[in-house]
Amino acid sequence: MTIVLPGAAALAACSSQPVAEVRGVLPAPARAAQSGYAPVNGLSLYYEVHGDAGGTPLVLLHGGGSTIETSFGRLLPELVRTRRVIAFEQQGHGHTADVERPFSFEQSAEDTAALLAWLGVPRADVFGYSNGGNIALELGLRHPELVRKLVVASAMFRRDGLEDAFWDSMRKARLEDMPADLKAAYLGVAPRPGDLQRFHDKCVARMLAFQDLPAESMRALAAETLVVVGDRDIVRPEHAVELFRLLPHAHLSVLPDTDHAAVTERVAELVPALEAFLGAP
Repeated sequence: MTIVLPGAAALAACSSQPVAEVRGVLPAPARAAQSGYAPVNGLSLYYEVHGDAGGTPLVLLHGGGSTIETSFGRLLPELVRTRRVIAFEQQGHGHTADVERPFSFEQSAEDTAALLAWLGVPRADVFGYSNGGNIALELGLRHPELVRKLVVASAMFRRDGLEDAFWDSMRKARLEDMPADLKAAYLGVAPRPGDLQRFHDKCVARMLAFQDLPAESMRALAAETLVVVGDRDIVRPEHAVELFRLLPHAHLSVLPDTDHAAVTERVAELVPALEAFLGAP
């Protein structure tokens, strides 16, 4: 069966960019050992904790317009085999109700830090995919004491990391163009499903408001970082290489024959790379 996989066009979740199709079906959702709602910066933030392995926990930051399941549904069951995984749904996404403030990468980084404090986690590894990668970079810059290692997958640090056609598409984005799987995921779990149009518009506004991160900030990012990109990603591979060159403690993984939607679906390639990177001292 051919389906539009969850997480497809997470950067472009609310745009009219075409969404890649990948063959396959998602596994059953991973069962969380703990889940609930944390009082974080005026939000009732939905979170899940998976696995009971010791060591440094791994925080997952999902893509724009997405949920834990739509970004990490294939990857999560493999990650929890060897480590404790913390995942949450950002302001207005998934189970987390919206509040009267814009979506922003900076605020989501602060929400991540506050959630870790509420959970009593002093330090974590962080894996951000797509818009979650932007949040991961912000977290590493704003709260270096919280981050041991970063994985930044399919994320830009400057607007020119995406082609002009993407930005043109985003400026013309309509709710009708939002991928059907992401609509269904939102409507299936959102506390206020009637907010779908507002959700779409705020996702678009967050992208259009994105400001470049200066090169000197990237050079100052202390955490050891794995930069991941697909060779056919929305984010230009050349841009990922530039980020890799700027970061002082960086590694690079380019996934072959992989578009943006498929990056977190490439379990066979991605899991060994993550285990090797995160498992090293």
